[in-house]
Amino acid sequence: MKLQRLALMLIAAGTTVLAAMSSFAADSVKIAVIDPLSGPFANVGEAMVRYTQLAADAINARGGVLGGTRIEIIALDSKSSPQEAQLALKSAIDQGVRYINQSNGSNVAGALVDAVDKHNERNPDQVVLYLNTGAVDPALTNDRCSFWHFRFDADADMKMAALTDAIAKNTNSRKVYLINQDYAFGQAVARAAKEMLPKKRPDIQIVGDELHPLGKIKDFSPTSPRSRPPVPTPLLPATGATTCRSW
Repeated sequence: MKLQRLALMLIAAGTTVLAAMSSFAADSVKIAVIDPLSGPFANVGEAMVRYTQLAADAINARGGVLGGTRIEIIALDSKSSPQEAQLALKSAIDQGVRYINQSNGSNVAGALVDAVDKHNERNPDQVVLYLNTGAVDPALTNDRCSFWHFRFDADADMKMAALTDAIAKNTNSRKVYLINQDYAFGQAVARAAKEMLPKKRPDIQIVGDELHPLGKIKDFSPTSPRSRPPVPTPLLPATGATTCRSW
């Protein structure tokens, strides 16, 4: 909720910039939330829409932005698919949307960064700003950095730096098991764990490293290290709310 509110505050400032850059004018500031509204991660996308709508309602209740302009939220389904997210982006642009917000899926985020860059290069008078409040693959603000993409959340390396610090300080930590989803974020978490833990605690063993298909496994009991003696501690899953609920 805090990230969504901060994103909308940035949009309020950005609207003034876009107005100065082009003939941008509208009765409302339209923001497209492109997140999964169907499929295994629908609960996450629906939550992001609710949070963003709550933030917009709070701003509108105080008079909106730019002297009374209201914020309008348009929810579009990415279906957790890069291709579907690009179609949703095109639909948003066709509806006059100049700001998109996305939180779930670094694979989707990468596709949106590329699509927004291409659109803005081809349409300098109709530029789109991409506000990212949850896709945390480090590459998105490093190798794939874009002027039109702003991320509010800490990336996976930052999160893993804090997590591995905590594990290293725990004298009971001896073994770690990695279970992550097989896409950009899960791969980044696994990579960071294997790079950071040996430097901070060379005695800790990484006794398992598994990547599972994105959003397809509902029963983790066959792969859960709890079924394999001895039990390693701790377990490091970058799997999302849906997966953790299925454990």
